[in-house]
Amino acid sequence: MQNALQTPTQSESRHPQLRQAEASIAEADAQPLSTPTVRPPHGRNIRRRLLLIGGVIALLVLGGAVAFVRFMAPPSDLDYSTERLTANQMFRAAYTPSISPPPINQLHTWKIRVTTPDGQPIEGAKITVDGDMPQHGHGLPTRPQVTRSLGDGTYLVEGMKFQMAGWWVVDFTIDANGQSDAIRFNMAL
Repeated sequence: MQNALQTPTQSESRHPQLRQAEASIAEADAQPLSTPTVRPPHGRNIRRRLLLIGGVIALLVLGGAVAFVRFMAPPSDLDYSTERLTANQMFRAAYTPSISPPPINQLHTWKIRVTTPDGQPIEGAKITVDGDMPQHGHGLPTRPQVTRSLGDGTYLVEGMKFQMAGWWVVDFTIDANGQSDAIRFNMAL
């Protein structure tokens, strides 16, 4: 009972740490709240950020322009003929796919017939094949090759495959009789 009736001065003298903590709390409550100081970013950092944002915007605009050009319709004046003279008119070439029209995502063969401009068959020609989609920037998914002569100036091309619809070009380079020439066939699948 005697402890309960002690005066405040006696309690304070017994717990000096408690008194000190209470004083600190009372002092903190009496001070107004302050906001932290925010320093603006340095000018150098702002310039870096603006350059980065500008670069990203420029890349997006450039990418959009490239995509627009590549996915446009093919030129309206394309020659889709399957027989004609080579670029320097040294040979006449004609192709025939084993499946007409050429299928998408399916291996198939072609025959290419090579003659002189006046129609005489060319035997013993060395022919290379390549192809691509000019508006998409990618080539054939395979590497077609002329595998053998079928006689009468006709050669078998194996490994033809187109992976998507659109405008395709197939290029043949023909070496025969000491001459070399090329031909490009256009096709829309």
